Amino acid sequence: MKGLVARRQRVLRVRHVQHAMAVADTARARDEAEGIARNVERLRKVRGDLFANEGVATGASFAAMQELAGRLERAGRQLDGALYDARRKVEAKEGATIAANREKEIAARLKERARAELEEWRENRLAALPRYRRMQRAGRDE
Repeated sequence: MKGLVARRQRVLRVRHVQHAMAVADTARARDEAEGIARNVERLRKVRGDLFANEGVATGASFAAMQELAGRLERAGRQLDGALYDARRKVEAKEGATIAANREKEIAARLKERARAELEEWRENRLAALPRYRRMQRAGRDE
């Protein structure tokens, strides 16, 4: 019985570590997605500021600004795809975190059940002892 409780305790420790790792992976994925989202916003801001300058522009500088705007637009579309992928990754990591938490809770309940069974086994064993042996044990425990 003690071995069962010890095994369940080991399983619980493993499940706890797995849950902690899943939480860390989820946080890392969220940070990555937030970083990409910030880059998308900065890119949009730079593209918007590019033509906000209402000064006289030569044809060459206007063509250069258009070229830069086109490149920024393509980069923005690529970042939108990366952001979509990062958000999907976050959702997957959150699912893994939920599953790891569920496994941890199951392991905790199994450990508690094993501990309760061990206590019940000990009580039954003590109750099965003849009365004089129980009195001897009670005298030793005091």
